[in-house]
Amino acid sequence: MKRWVTRVVNRIAGEGNESRASLGRLLSARREDSVRDYPSTGLTPSRLVSILHEADAGSLSRAMQLYEEMEEKDPHLYAVANKRRLALTGLEWRIVSAADVLEEVDRGRADEVADYCRGVLKATDAFDDLLEHLSLALGRNIAIGELVWDRVDGGIGLVDLAPIDFGRIVFDDFDKPRILLDEHDVDGIELPPNKFVVHAPHSVSGHPSRGGLLRVTALSFLAKNLALKDWMIFAEIFGMPVRIARYDQSITPEEKREMLKMLESLGSNAAGIFSRAVELQFIESGQGKAPAPYGGLIDFLNREMSKAWLGQTLTTETPGLGGSFGATKIHEQVRKDLRANDLRKEARTVRRDILGPMARVRFGPDAPVPFFQRQVAGPRDLDELTSVLDAAVNRLGVDVSKRWARVSLGIPEPEAGEALLSGK
Repeated sequence: MKRWVTRVVNRIAGEGNESRASLGRLLSARREDSVRDYPSTGLTPSRLVSILHEADAGSLSRAMQLYEEMEEKDPHLYAVANKRRLALTGLEWRIVSAADVLEEVDRGRADEVADYCRGVLKATDAFDDLLEHLSLALGRNIAIGELVWDRVDGGIGLVDLAPIDFGRIVFDDFDKPRILLDEHDVDGIELPPNKFVVHAPHSVSGHPSRGGLLRVTALSFLAKNLALKDWMIFAEIFGMPVRIARYDQSITPEEKREMLKMLESLGSNAAGIFSRAVELQFIESGQGKAPAPYGGLIDFLNREMSKAWLGQTLTTETPGLGGSFGATKIHEQVRKDLRANDLRKEARTVRRDILGPMARVRFGPDAPVPFFQRQVAGPRDLDELTSVLDAAVNRLGVDVSKRWARVSLGIPEPEAGEALLSGK
């Protein structure tokens, strides 16, 4: 630990605790990040409980690997999880000046900070990749990325953002996240200030790993996995007649074994040689019996997953289930409520752990931190919108932001030197 502290202290830049930032990458790629133990193989209820208990104790490796496999192996779970994430990451983002949101903030300085942060993040392709990584916290309840700083234009600036592999995350005795390094591969290190972005969207009491939606749906995944295995076995033998051979008491053990092999070959070859003393009987399977319950059970488990991730079921594939138009609209509104909550928590994390450090490191500890927003533009009737704008501006004298009007109308800002259409 002493060696790491010395290394970081020698690379600190800035003045004051809030404006310090360690330069360069702290974490480098390692072979362990790509190694998987596949804990879902042969998963049983007792093994699942053991994995979750390990996560509660601060060791997340097996739990995170299980969560990754759950989405790989379950198409329905992947679909609802991806739908929840895309409702967030599929929206365009923007950086808003603190003066547009807060009162009594110096407009000139706030706009300067916002322009700087906006320019850096738009020029950094890794920012969008990091936002995709942070969205995975919806299932795992934690995702961490590293802020990479370097000397830029005579100062300290953000030059890269790097997602942190989930296998490197551990927790201390007080449920605070730590990061595993090569020289600290058991307890990890404490997160340095202004160096990491930590997104934990689900607020639950107790350990942070307990709030993730993948943990909530882990039991449904296990039950569905077991039901699918039984269903595949059932499908393999369903419809095949049961083959029975009755033999005379004088038959030898060797002849019995040979007879059993012939019965087994009847399942694939439909041919066999038997003595006249052997009585063969074929019993059709499934006659007069109810169908196996596997399909209904799996449909039920799929609906439970949809409820956990989307808060409803009518916007996902639910064969055989009806629903009125009004119920569908209500379910769609539930999805919008979840999206609004996800947007608010994402914006809070980005402002606190990315925009805050960028502003303080570059402009000082009292710099006005800009806000991160997603552009949620629902479908609008343009005739109605233009009528509202005309009444608000020309008749009521309401101040309307040109930026908002352009976004609402879908008209982008003109580029410098670009030919413009002039109004009459």
